[in-house]
Amino acid sequence: MLALPTRSIAAMLIVIHLTTAVAGHAAQTPAPIPQPAPPSAPTPTVAPATTPAAPAPQAAQDAQTPQGTGASVQADLDPALLSSVVSAALAFLLPRTLESHTPREFSLWGLNGLSAIDPSLTVAEPAGAVQLAQGQETILRLPAPAESDLAGWTALTVQLMRAAWGRSAALRDGGGGGLLQGFFDELFNHMDPYSRYVAPAPATTDRDTRTGGEAGTGLTLGRDARSVLITGVNANGPAWPAGLSTGQRLYAVNGRATRDQTAGTVAQWLLGEAGSKVTLLVGDARGRRTVVLRRASVPPETVFAYAADHVVVIRVTAFSADTAQEMSQYLDQASDDAHLRGLVVDLRGNRGGVLQQAVTTSALVLDRGVAAITNGRDPQANHVWAVQGGDMTGGVPIVVLVDGRTASAAEILAAALADHRRAVVVGSATLGKGLVQTIGQMPDGGELFVTWSRVLAPLGWPLQGLGVMPQLCTSRGEADLARQLQDLAAGQDDMRDAVHAARAARYPVPVSRILEIRKFCPAAIGTDSDLDAARSLLDNPAEYRAALDAIPDEGTYAPQTE
Repeated sequence: MLALPTRSIAAMLIVIHLTTAVAGHAAQTPAPIPQPAPPSAPTPTVAPATTPAAPAPQAAQDAQTPQGTGASVQADLDPALLSSVVSAALAFLLPRTLESHTPREFSLWGLNGLSAIDPSLTVAEPAGAVQLAQGQETILRLPAPAESDLAGWTALTVQLMRAAWGRSAALRDGGGGGLLQGFFDELFNHMDPYSRYVAPAPATTDRDTRTGGEAGTGLTLGRDARSVLITGVNANGPAWPAGLSTGQRLYAVNGRATRDQTAGTVAQWLLGEAGSKVTLLVGDARGRRTVVLRRASVPPETVFAYAADHVVVIRVTAFSADTAQEMSQYLDQASDDAHLRGLVVDLRGNRGGVLQQAVTTSALVLDRGVAAITNGRDPQANHVWAVQGGDMTGGVPIVVLVDGRTASAAEILAAALADHRRAVVVGSATLGKGLVQTIGQMPDGGELFVTWSRVLAPLGWPLQGLGVMPQLCTSRGEADLARQLQDLAAGQDDMRDAVHAARAARYPVPVSRILEIRKFCPAAIGTDSDLDAARSLLDNPAEYRAALDAIPDEGTYAPQTE
C-alpha cells in the first residue's frame, strides 16, 4: 500500500463549470473560466451526493378530518408534516424531471400508492373530480384542481390520504412513513429507475456515507482480551497526520479509561462537534503518549494503491466527497518515481458517486478539455464540465480497468480519459448509467433523488444504455484476448469498429442499436485477466499506441444539430 504524503497539489486544479444550453454538443475546450456551482443550486450527482435542501413551498391548507375518523385514529399521522412533504416534493420535481409533468400527474401517480398498500382502496378520476373509494363505497369525492395548481393538488392529495388513513388498518399499521413511502414509490414507478424517495433514517445514513457524518477522528477500533485497539486509520481524518497507526492501543479518551469498555462504546466517545478537541492516550511497544486531535467530518476512503515494478495500481471504489483529493495524493507520490512506467486505474465494481469528483479526478491527468456534458430540462442541469490544470503524471501511460458493474461517475471518468486518448480502457462493456440525479432534502428528513440530466461523453455520445466500450475486451475468453494483444502488437485494434460505433451514437439511441453495439464486448465481472492485459499494454508501447488509436479523432463524428 502506498503511504499518503502530507502535501497535496489539489490547488493546481481548475474545474470549469459552465452553465450552457447543450444539445448534442461536440467535445471542445471552452475558455478557462473558474466558476464553482452556485451554492443555491442543487448538486448534481451520479448516484448519492450532498445537496442543499430545496426551500419547502408554502404548505397547502390541510383538510378537515374526514367524517368517521376519530382523534385516536389520527394520532399517529401529522397532517402538517404530510402536507409540507407533499408540497415540497411537487415543487422540487416540477422544474427538474427530464420530461415535463404536472402536479396532477404526480399526485394521481402517488395516490395509487394507497391501493398498493391496501388493495381495497381505489382512486379514480371521474369527470371533473377525484374520488377515493373502498370497495363499492365512495369515501371522498373532491373537485379536481386545475392541472398545474400545485397548492390545490397538494391539498387534495393530503385530504385523500387522511380519508384513506381513517378507513384502512393496513395504512395505519404502516405508519405515516409507510404512507409517504408508498406515495413516492408509486409516483417514481412512472419515471426512470434511478429517481426515488429515501426515508429519513436511511437518508441520514446515506448522507453520512457521502460526507463523513458526525465529526470524529477517522479511527476504526476493535479490541482483544486486554484493551481497545486501533484497527484502522482513515487517511482523510485528523488521526492520520497525527501519526496514529493500526495496532496501537487506546487507553483513554478525554481522561476516561477504555478498560472493560466495548470498541463501539469507545468509538462513540470519539464523536463530537466539528473542530472540538479530543485527547487520546495511546500506546505501543515504545511506550504511551498523549495525542490531541480536532474532530472533523471524515468521508470514507475510496482510493487505495500499491506499486510493483514501477507500475502503480490505483483502485477507486466510489466517488465521495474527497475522492479526487485522495487520488491527487497518490499521484503526487507516484510521480516521485523517476522510473514510473505507467498507471492502472481500477474502476471495476465502482458504482459511481459524486459527478464533480469524477470530473475533478479527470483533471489530475488531463491538461485541459471537456470531461463531460450534462443536458436536462432545467437550465441549472445543463453544463459543459471542462477542466484545466495540468497533467500531474507528465503523460505516463494509463490503463483504466472497467467491468459490467462499473457505473455512473466511474463511467464518466473512463469515457473522459478514453475520448481524450489519455488512457486505454480494458475490460468489458460497462453498466451504462448515464443519468444524473440531484437531491432534495424534504421537511421530514427524507431525500428525493431526481434524475434531471443525461450525460454525454466528450465526443458527444450518450453514456446511458451504451456504457463505455473498451479498446481491449477481456470478456470473450483467454484465446480471444491473446489474439487481440497479438494484433495490437502488429498495430491493429480488433475493437476499433465497436469503439467507433459507440462514439458515433447520438441520443436517442434505439435499444436495438445499443444491444448491437454492446454485443461486441459483453458486460462481465472483472477477472485477473484484466490486470494481466493492462500490464501487457504498459510493457509493450506498440500495443498501447494501437489501442489509443482506436478512439476516433475529435470531431470525426460531429453531433447532429437541429
